[in-house]
Amino acid sequence: MTLTAPVEIIKCLKSIKEHAFCASTYPLVITLEDHLTADLQAKVAEMITETFGDLLYVPSSDALNEFPSPEALMKRIIISTKPPQEFREFLKAQGNQNNNGNTANLSDEGALRRLDSNADDSDGKDDLDEEDDEESEEEDPKFQPDTACEYRKLITIHAGKPKGHLRDALKVDPDKVRRLSLSETQLTKATASHGADIIRFTQKNILRVYPKGTRINSSNYDPINAWTHGAQMVAFNMQGHDKSLRLMQGFFRANGGCGYVKKPDFLLKTGPNGEVFDPKANLPVKKTLKVKVYMGDGWRMDFSKTHFDAFSPPDFYARVGIAGVKADCVMKKTKTIEDQWVPVWDEEFTFPLTVPELALLRVEVQEYDMSEKHDFGGQTCLPVMELKQGIRAVPLHDRKGNRYKSVRLLMRFDLI
Repeated sequence: MTLTAPVEIIKCLKSIKEHAFCASTYPLVITLEDHLTADLQAKVAEMITETFGDLLYVPSSDALNEFPSPEALMKRIIISTKPPQEFREFLKAQGNQNNNGNTANLSDEGALRRLDSNADDSDGKDDLDEEDDEESEEEDPKFQPDTACEYRKLITIHAGKPKGHLRDALKVDPDKVRRLSLSETQLTKATASHGADIIRFTQKNILRVYPKGTRINSSNYDPINAWTHGAQMVAFNMQGHDKSLRLMQGFFRANGGCGYVKKPDFLLKTGPNGEVFDPKANLPVKKTLKVKVYMGDGWRMDFSKTHFDAFSPPDFYARVGIAGVKADCVMKKTKTIEDQWVPVWDEEFTFPLTVPELALLRVEVQEYDMSEKHDFGGQTCLPVMELKQGIRAVPLHDRKGNRYKSVRLLMRFDLI
């Protein structure tokens, strides 16, 4: 019931196979949003298997106790979705636990209850707000009697949504790994009350965050909160060309732009007393980044003479700052150089960083307009820990993240 045109799944699968590894040889994860009957599950399983062939990674067991590393899955395709519930297995499991006939009574009710220990006894104190939930991740409350096992076997990343208490949804099972999905609204509430539990969860499991459903204009949320709490899959509206999307593009310029960035060690380890990283903590300065902006050039080649001002050369100024944990976030600006296509600012900025591993350098150029909104002159976003120190020619990008042919800033970076 979404406002999108239907498309045949086989066409999607063939297109994915054709383009899967054009940009990177690292594994491709396909998240399926499916509401399939058992016979269609069997049909889709056959399509996936035949289309991808040896590219498809099929787990050796139904429930993994550890996810394979991206390095171990090079040029492989992984399926992620909620696993279907086998009705007979459910009855068998219930029968082993309870021999007093309750299972038969349940089956007669027609709509079997979900295996959710907190479905009825939740006190609501720390339940997640389901207002912005996407229906696709919700497990079907009815168990289908003839669910195709072939479909289940293909699922590497078992997905689901929290039910009942948040602290129960974030419990780490030593015997299996899974993926949990939260909307941006749920994440905000969860990090405020259960930040440490989220980081512990993401040390072993996958957390996926997605935009709330009311973002009908394809805008995006700030991804920093998700990243600083260890979330691995932070979903974006890729057509929403805003600051948040630029942060994402900058974040994944790390590691050669392959699409995978290794977490800092402090998000993967637990202290001797079970303590974990706290992005809100008052931490000491670990590194100091010094940025000098000398000058800029290239707008004459990439823009028309009247693009910024119909009667005179542009008046450029640059904004330089940090995106990261709250203590490190700041934006500073240069003076405005009037009537120059080649502005020379020659200004230096200093940024003390408490968590440089999660910091991004933001650079923007604007053209000052006294009467109207300032004109956009280019931007870039770069991971601080991957900056090459010294004097550099830094290419700028447009609002969509496409690199300009000629626009550059001459800058110097020193990380002390």
